[in-house]
Amino acid sequence: MAKKDEFDKIDTNKDGFISREEFDAADESAGIEREKLNWFLKLITLGDRFDIKDFWDRVKKSIVEFVILVFGVTVSFGIEQQGGESDNRHDGIENLTNLREEVEKIIAYTDAYIEQVDWVSELYQKQYNRWEKDNDSIFIDWQPDEEEPDGKYYFSPMGMYVNRDPFDPPRVNFDAIKLDGTFRLMPKEVGLKMTEIYDGTELRYLIENTGKNEERYVNQFIDQIANKWVYDLPWVDVDYNEFWIENRKYIQNDKFIKYNLYKRLDLWQYSVKDQLQVYRNSLIESTKLLDSVIAVRDSEFEFIWWVLNPKD
Repeated sequence: MAKKDEFDKIDTNKDGFISREEFDAADESAGIEREKLNWFLKLITLGDRFDIKDFWDRVKKSIVEFVILVFGVTVSFGIEQQGGESDNRHDGIENLTNLREEVEKIIAYTDAYIEQVDWVSELYQKQYNRWEKDNDSIFIDWQPDEEEPDGKYYFSPMGMYVNRDPFDPPRVNFDAIKLDGTFRLMPKEVGLKMTEIYDGTELRYLIENTGKNEERYVNQFIDQIANKWVYDLPWVDVDYNEFWIENRKYIQNDKFIKYNLYKRLDLWQYSVKDQLQVYRNSLIESTKLLDSVIAVRDSEFEFIWWVLNPKD
């Protein structure tokens, strides 16, 4: 009934048809004239008249366009962000692999250091055992050398006593990954183990014992030469074998030097060696943990925004 009334209003000549003129006239008469509107409706009215139906149509259209725009921006931003996270994840896996390789280098370094400590401690233990013998050559040792006339290279172990080699394994990759978030790819226990390997007490004790503790004995040896030997002996040059041969009785009677050697041997044999072995065992354990983490990460694959693991 309402539709018929609207038709009758438009069909002004009552001929049962709506002409172009009648339609245009009806269109102009639709809505409320702008002059009759309050200030708020005037503010949101674009034409000369305010039509509530047209207004809501425009509102709904604007809402739909806004939602589409926001959705599009959100999706594009999410894809871009996910792409960055994916790149970071791949970089993190590469860092884990590099860290695994660095741990292998630390193991090789530790093995070489163990061999060195074994050789040095054996050499100086031999020197300590010979200290009281009545022989001018007790401070002279030798090792095979084909370039020497008799195939032997003679040297004084005490002449090399000032040499030191503090334990200093490589740690470039670990310092790098601490800053880039690679640890988030590791289970907590693996991250703690790697921190223990690089910054734990085992390593700190090793560095301290082969560093400042051993340096203390070397400095005491140097001070004894500078403060006593140079005043008691006609000449002092520890690099020459002749010095140790000519002055062997004087050096034998220097109980401070013998005690210093004893303490340094004790440091090598009962502290450094044990710590090196414990540290090496920790390194081996860490490689197994890293291998397990890398295997899991390598088995994962990315699907849109999700990282899927077939092993889960």
